[in-house]
Amino acid sequence: MGATEMRRRVNHSGFLTVVVSSVLAAGCTVGDNYERPQMAPPGGYRYVQEPSQAQSMADAPWFQVFDDPLLQALIREGITSNLDLRVAVARVEEARARAGVAASYLYPQVDGVAGYGVRQASTTEKNDDTTRQSGVYGFQLSWEIDLFGRIRREKESALAVALATEQGRRGVLVTLVGDVASNYFLLRELDLQLEISRQTLRLNDETVVYFTNRLNGGVSNRLELDRNQANRAQTAATIPEIERQIGLVENALSLLLGRPPGPITREQLTVDELLPPAIPAGLPAALLERRPDVVQAEQVLVATNADIGVAKALFYPSISLTGFLGGVSGDLTTFLGGTGGVWSASAGLLQPIFQGGRLRRNLEVAQARFDAALAEYQKAALNSYREVADALVAIQKLAEQRGQRELGVAALQDASDLSRLRYDSGLANYIEILTADQQLFEQQLLLAQTRGAELRARAELYRALGGGWQPY
Repeated sequence: MGATEMRRRVNHSGFLTVVVSSVLAAGCTVGDNYERPQMAPPGGYRYVQEPSQAQSMADAPWFQVFDDPLLQALIREGITSNLDLRVAVARVEEARARAGVAASYLYPQVDGVAGYGVRQASTTEKNDDTTRQSGVYGFQLSWEIDLFGRIRREKESALAVALATEQGRRGVLVTLVGDVASNYFLLRELDLQLEISRQTLRLNDETVVYFTNRLNGGVSNRLELDRNQANRAQTAATIPEIERQIGLVENALSLLLGRPPGPITREQLTVDELLPPAIPAGLPAALLERRPDVVQAEQVLVATNADIGVAKALFYPSISLTGFLGGVSGDLTTFLGGTGGVWSASAGLLQPIFQGGRLRRNLEVAQARFDAALAEYQKAALNSYREVADALVAIQKLAEQRGQRELGVAALQDASDLSRLRYDSGLANYIEILTADQQLFEQQLLLAQTRGAELRARAELYRALGGGWQPY
């Protein structure tokens, strides 16, 4: 092939590329562009005294909200080693790669090709055998012109799926931080209950010894001793139950941390420990931007909207270009050297005519998936409002409940002391002491549960607001 001829063919190829690019730029994209559905957020949150503010506790990183070095160390360990988070990260990488695959179809595909063949022809009359060799090598181009936007919609859908998967990873991270904090606070609550039970058991042991000595000295009766022993056994039975719960929570927290079941290092919750100050929840409308599950549901909605465009584009013609540029040879020894050049170019158009309703049903499938995704998005948005409202109600009402339980514990402690003075003075029987001690023990356990529930409610509010996603 001469240089002039090769230059002329290359010019033709460049001209063809310009023409195709112009047609592609002028092409339309079938299907409606995505628009966010209108949602009516609540005007404010119930049981919140202050008016709604833009500031939210979710704007602060988790290591500022959970100001406990031991808890911070556990959360960092969970972020590093949690297996669910590893799965979520791998799925994000997969979705990103799939989005790259979808985008690649917008560009021409160029392949290197080579072929070699041998053909032999024989004649019986002249006993003459003819052997012919031929070889072809070069580059082959194929390109589908995205005239009606089908490939662009497929790229849009794949990108939205990748973004949804990323929000899924963030949602796993938010849930992980909240779950680690909630389990940590539950362990501290159980530790406090265990300490209360052990202290009460020691008092019960002293009381049993006291009445045993009184019985042996002839100044008491068997009924008083039996009641004390029964009360002591009831207190003792709570200790293994609390220890069982501690073991289960430690095992669950160990799984979150990606480690085998075992003990968890922490400090004991005290009855006079101060709770973290209240932080505003922020504006309800901001949840649509902050909550990872809501953003994930919206990206799925974006993807299904793009899929409708893909389904509609299948009704329109598809135009493809193919080309080849290379050399030919008639001998294997000169295959790479070549004895001539060859090029070809062709365009094809495919217009669907009849597929038995397949394209129509495919469009109906895409529209149904969009309707389902829309309902899922609306449900996720409403659920986000509900979870925040639930957490705020819990914080408000648990604080009121704690105040009443503290008053109850103080009153029962005084009643227990007075009943002992009355018994020593001969003004009452031991049933008053027994009743007061039992009620005091129960109220102390309930107060410990309320304090732990308050801490967990704050962790739940932080999770419900979509906070906690910053790694460090």
